Amino acid sequence: MKKKARLNAFEKNAKKSVEIVSVYFMLLLVGFVFVYPIIYMLSYSFMDTSDLVNPLVKWIPTKVYTGNYKDAVNVLNYSKTLLQTIIVSTLPAILQTISASLVGYGFSRFHFPGKKILFAVAVATFILPPQVTMIPQFLMFKDLNLLGTLWALILPASFTQGIRSAIFIIIFYQFFNMFPKSLEEAAKIDGASTLTIFYKIVAPSAMPAYLISFLFSLVWYWNDTVITALYLGEQWTTLPLQLQRFEDMFRRIYQAIPGATTGRTLNEAIVMAGTLLTIIPLLLIYFFAQDWFVESIDRTGITGE
Repeated sequence: MKKKARLNAFEKNAKKSVEIVSVYFMLLLVGFVFVYPIIYMLSYSFMDTSDLVNPLVKWIPTKVYTGNYKDAVNVLNYSKTLLQTIIVSTLPAILQTISASLVGYGFSRFHFPGKKILFAVAVATFILPPQVTMIPQFLMFKDLNLLGTLWALILPASFTQGIRSAIFIIIFYQFFNMFPKSLEEAAKIDGASTLTIFYKIVAPSAMPAYLISFLFSLVWYWNDTVITALYLGEQWTTLPLQLQRFEDMFRRIYQAIPGATTGRTLNEAIVMAGTLLTIIPLLLIYFFAQDWFVESIDRTGITGE
């Protein structure tokens, strides 16, 4: 009996150990998929010319070379372009978050004819690919003389027509549905108006929804190159757009030279350095706001819980 009990305990421990090892293996595998691009960028960005053309050097440079970052800073015109990127991404993100909260609150609290149809239309703007409305918007902004100005991004964001605005409306709509109506009813009894209730009671309690919407909107505006290039032209630029232009120019030059195979490799090291310089501000924002970010995702019910 004791031997059987020992065998059963051993089998249970072995089974549990296998399950733990399997879970950790899957976590490591998934983690490597996400970490691999960062490792690749770091490795290439610190390689000099001799390492790049040396087939024996794969991951670890023979020495730390920072010249690629200096070249990337010059290519990107980093300080000026960073400032423009912050302006181009932050202003629309703030306005889009505010307008989406107002629309989400309206759908959550008010009943009016055609409410379901309008909500379905708002959701449809997220489902439809942006290429469908891009050209009509471009022609409209051209007629209004808004091309090449920030108004081409500010106006759509102010009226919840920015990048993926519908998802922010849904986030606020879901959050306000969970907000207790008894607090608003008590404020109405005390004589508070709808706007007063929203700005003094509802909005302060919706800070998690505001934070998650603002961060998502900021990242999407920061990384966008198509809308920025189409609407802002040469007057305004961003770090991703500047990096893309440099890479395209370098590729065209070396494609025109027969047998030029090392040029793209040399350029890739500068591109990797520029890419890291582009995403570092976003990484810093997430590093300092990660606790609030995770808490906001949980409290807004974005996971469906």
